[in-house]
Amino acid sequence: MKIFSYVLLLTFITCLFSCKKDNYAPPASQLSGALMYKGDSIGVEYDRVPFQLYQYGFGKVGAIDGTFDQNGSYHALLFDGEYKFIIPGGQGPFLWKQTASGDPDSLSITMKGNQNLNIEVMPYYMIRNAKISASGTNVTATFKIDQIITGPDAKDIENVTVFINNTQFVSGTNNIGKASLNGSEITDPDNVSLTVAVPSMTPAQNYVFARVGLKISGVEDLLFSPLQKIPL
Repeated sequence: MKIFSYVLLLTFITCLFSCKKDNYAPPASQLSGALMYKGDSIGVEYDRVPFQLYQYGFGKVGAIDGTFDQNGSYHALLFDGEYKFIIPGGQGPFLWKQTASGDPDSLSITMKGNQNLNIEVMPYYMIRNAKISASGTNVTATFKIDQIITGPDAKDIENVTVFINNTQFVSGTNNIGKASLNGSEITDPDNVSLTVAVPSMTPAQNYVFARVGLKISGVEDLLFSPLQKIPL
């Protein structure tokens, strides 16, 4: 009888603590923003460039991991409190600020309700004035390449590519057609033009999505121009 009473008591205590734990309010404050350079957004490949958030004082010191969308935007649902925002070293087609020891620096964030915070970075290049249009079954992109980082941290252009796709996800891994130019073949960075043929699509559609991607030597992640929907 005593053993049965102990079992009932233990079950009651376990249920009490479990219910209390389950009743904790979930995170409700949204942090959002975008990768920016002097007011211009930085396009990247979807779900490839990571960021990390750390919150101290709650027994958890591990990172809250996330990735940027292809237009450079990001979102994170958080508890109110103090956070550190970090882009890990070597990630993205840009330079993120570093500490004196060369480690990725952090950005302090105080969450108290929803907050919009753009992340300022230093891109190696910017793709300016990208104009993409269709003529028949060809899509042509004209644009300017603006070198931002010069001096000892500068890097060469490996290649530049116009990508097209039948969905809004457009990148080197998500495309139905592309046309490229090696960096050494670019004679005038202020006037670059690329043309790609649109293949047949099943089911057929009268538009594609397109954007220009720039591959930087020694950098894994491409820099992209804004996405455009192109009528055919």
